Amino acid sequence: MVRPFLIFSCAAWLIALPASAESGRALAPRAQAVLLLNSDGKVLFSKNADGDHAPASLVKLMTLYLAYEDLDLGRVHWDEPVKISRRAAQTPRFRMGLHVGQSVPFRTLLEGVAIASANDAATAVAEHLADSEGKFVERMNVRARELELLSTRFANCHGLPDPFQRSTAEDLARLTGRLLQDFPASRILLGSTTFIHGGRVYSRRIPLFQNPGGVQALKTGFTREAGYNLSVAAWRSGQRFLLIVLGAHTRGASFRDAKTLLQFGFHQSGIEVAEEPRRPTSPARRRAGRPRAALPTGG
Repeated sequence: MVRPFLIFSCAAWLIALPASAESGRALAPRAQAVLLLNSDGKVLFSKNADGDHAPASLVKLMTLYLAYEDLDLGRVHWDEPVKISRRAAQTPRFRMGLHVGQSVPFRTLLEGVAIASANDAATAVAEHLADSEGKFVERMNVRARELELLSTRFANCHGLPDPFQRSTAEDLARLTGRLLQDFPASRILLGSTTFIHGGRVYSRRIPLFQNPGGVQALKTGFTREAGYNLSVAAWRSGQRFLLIVLGAHTRGASFRDAKTLLQFGFHQSGIEVAEEPRRPTSPARRRAGRPRAALPTGG
């Protein structure tokens, strides 16, 4: 079921580089492509937003969209066990370390996709929902057309390099907005930083969750081809901002670009320092025994 949605207008492109709220100097993000939208879909900042780019793990936003769609329709359930296939277990890194024949709750696999950016978890989700990754990718491309992602082509469910798999900052902003609008529960996973599987804590350390504040949903992506990508949604004083950063040279540079642009967006929207809503967190899930040390997550 496809719900009505707000169409993000990209007509108001900024010609001159706007000044940074912090320094007064012109904003000059170093990433290859950037797009910042406010709650109304107005473009606050754009750089190569319609340029063709490898999405890397931002592909997983569509994997999550279809997973939440099937959850919403009752085709799958949160605690439904998923048997891990050999193909899923052997999907190249980054992986959660799933094993052939292992039974894993669907919820845990979605945590792996959203928080750990685990490619084996994404493959397991795709196979469970569509019998094979190939059939799932067909669904991804059909839904992309229905969501008017006109410059996006999917080749797999996880974002590993494929010459066919391309997108733009415009399309990825639209996809992020639709995911959060159509399935608000996705904000919980994309705003979480840890989960537990097999007695291990998987954790991601994202400075944007604390500074500049207001960030409540975030997905990273990285391949050598794509560079460092980010999809970010922030809420400030009741307003939502969507930000896409593509092709930063380092992980830290992607975060710095995002922080500067979000601060600029807040300033442009007349928002001063204010108390922010608490970021949603996953319900507590306790396990017997003491979890092992935290493991770093993927791109």
